[in-house]
Amino acid sequence: MSLSELPSPVWPVVVLLVIQAGDAAMMLRPPRFIADCLESVRLPRDWWWVLTTAKTASVVGLVVGFKVPGVAMTTTAAVVVYFLAAAAAHIRARALSSAFWVNCLGMLVVSLAVLVGSFVRV
Repeated sequence: MSLSELPSPVWPVVVLLVIQAGDAAMMLRPPRFIADCLESVRLPRDWWWVLTTAKTASVVGLVVGFKVPGVAMTTTAAVVVYFLAAAAAHIRARALSSAFWVNCLGMLVVSLAVLVGSFVRV
């Protein structure tokens, strides 16, 4: 087993990029379901900008990673870690509503599938 420094196939990374871009854009004026999710894990509103920055950075990293070897793989791995941390925050806060199961764990599965599907070579 080995790792590829450039994504192949590319389309899963494009899907992750579009999802992350939409998520970052929504964080500028979070809709109620996002605000409810962040409040349920007791993340102070003063810290919400950090999530916007992280999501925007992931979009930049994924775009750059189409040309610069290793960047998209590292960024995708960082997105996996982000959603692992989000899952831990939900579990710690006992915020186990549908937002946890669908949004948080759903994105963890998607990002992990992109990491394995586009960068792991058997």
